Amino acid sequence: MKYGSLAAGAASAAAVVALAVWVDADGTGRGGDGAPAESRKAARGCVGGRPGSAGTGDAPEDSPLYRTLARIDELATGRHSGVFAGLAVDEDTNAADVWRIPSTAFEEAVCAAAEQGVRVRFHDADANRRDLDALADRVGEDMSRWEGTFQMREVGVDERGYVRIGVDDPDTARPLIEREFGTEHIRVEQVDQARLD
Repeated sequence: MKYGSLAAGAASAAAVVALAVWVDADGTGRGGDGAPAESRKAARGCVGGRPGSAGTGDAPEDSPLYRTLARIDELATGRHSGVFAGLAVDEDTNAADVWRIPSTAFEEAVCAAAEQGVRVRFHDADANRRDLDALADRVGEDMSRWEGTFQMREVGVDERGYVRIGVDDPDTARPLIEREFGTEHIRVEQVDQARLD
């Protein structure tokens, strides 16, 4: 399954009504990733009904999925930036996963933006991307300050609504980082070497 994150930076009633609302799309009681449906945080989702354009070629950005992602990005960086946390794409199932602070207005706007056949799955978050970026910036401002105690190798916002801090020694690093930055929206994880992707 190809599953990647995309950093992002008012629907009409008729458009929203035209969408098919779905839960547990494969009907097995399991999520698309094989996890039991109850273990996933998806509150609800939709399948887009918006007519698509013909496109100009075979480029992925010309597909219904990527045109939908571009519209979601506009919503997430515009009037709904206060609730948007993250976005990921699952090309294998033609789906977008959207983490957000629950908001009916945002969900309706996203569903109205989704082109025909594109699935959107909503997941709960309790912080928006703007606040998560600010926290990540604070943590990463002086990564070398911990030298001699542990190595901080990565700092970044995870699309699922938290700041991921990769270190060489989580048991040593976690209490120090949490004392400095708090425990909310932070996950300290083992990273053997910094990734360049």
